[in-house]
Amino acid sequence: MNYVRLWLYILFALVFLMVIVGGLTRLTDSGLSITEWKPLTGALPPISVEGWLIEFQKYSEIPEFKLQNSDMSLSEFKVIYWWEWGHRQLGRIIGLVWFVGFFLLLGLRKFNKDLIWPSFLIGFLIGVQGAIGWWMVSSGLQDGMLDVASYRLSIHLLTAFFILSLIYWRILRIHHEYDTLISRTRFSSVLFFLSIVMLLVLYIQIFSGGLVAGIDAGTAYNEWPLMNGQVLPGESFDLLPIWVNFFDNSALVQFNHRILGYLLFFLVLMFFVIATCDKTPALKRSSSYLLFVATFQVFLGIITILSEAKLLYAALHQAGGMIFLMTVLNSLFISSRYKNV
Repeated sequence: MNYVRLWLYILFALVFLMVIVGGLTRLTDSGLSITEWKPLTGALPPISVEGWLIEFQKYSEIPEFKLQNSDMSLSEFKVIYWWEWGHRQLGRIIGLVWFVGFFLLLGLRKFNKDLIWPSFLIGFLIGVQGAIGWWMVSSGLQDGMLDVASYRLSIHLLTAFFILSLIYWRILRIHHEYDTLISRTRFSSVLFFLSIVMLLVLYIQIFSGGLVAGIDAGTAYNEWPLMNGQVLPGESFDLLPIWVNFFDNSALVQFNHRILGYLLFFLVLMFFVIATCDKTPALKRSSSYLLFVATFQVFLGIITILSEAKLLYAALHQAGGMIFLMTVLNSLFISSRYKNV
């Protein structure tokens, strides 16, 4: 199992890095710099002046260049190209690490029976994620589009977090394989239920964060706790039909992200208070980690808003989201390890 654990650790680290690089690619407006999807031949970047000019010409034909970046130089194009190329290259590396590791460990019979299908599912979703990535990019190549469709970006981000969740859950299962189950307490069912609710709300919040990034809603209202002097900005439902506001209206999108953040923090506080009444040391530690990370993540979110979504703070906020996910999964895992006595 040590080999399987190492493989999962490597996959986890690569996906974690991939999400950070993906966020930076979006924040630097680099995501549309490569206008084709070539999973194999696209691994090689331009190596000559002629090659760079060809790629630049392809980029100059899309709406983002024509409507927003028409004064961009070749040297400036190279910067955004390298971000997108690096992001795609990481995806190829992740796919290769999964493929080689999975079939090598399968051939060497290093997998337990209950690990084969979950590990296969991880690889399947990695492949699906590549297709979702191109589906997302292709939306930004259509007439009149300056960015990718925000809902596609959110699906891409949420899928990455789900893959990360599956890998981390497998790591927890292996790490605690021989642990003794904890005796059930009167608080255990409540804590387990709260953990599930937290995880579901967190996934919704991740989707919401993708919408914020997709339409640059983080730069729209840069004060806290109010938004332009109001709790809910008056322009939150200006678009028609009404449902469009939930995806394309910066006011409502940022408001929803804030409210979901407050809700998550409230759930974390509930978990912490109930866990302190429990006599299980592991639960108390888990709830302390959870509260600390949640508090820091809220702080990062506020700083990101006040800074008008500066690159560093926005990237740290996204990384904080992944760490928060780990603490929620850890709390769910520990609260699920009870036996009836």
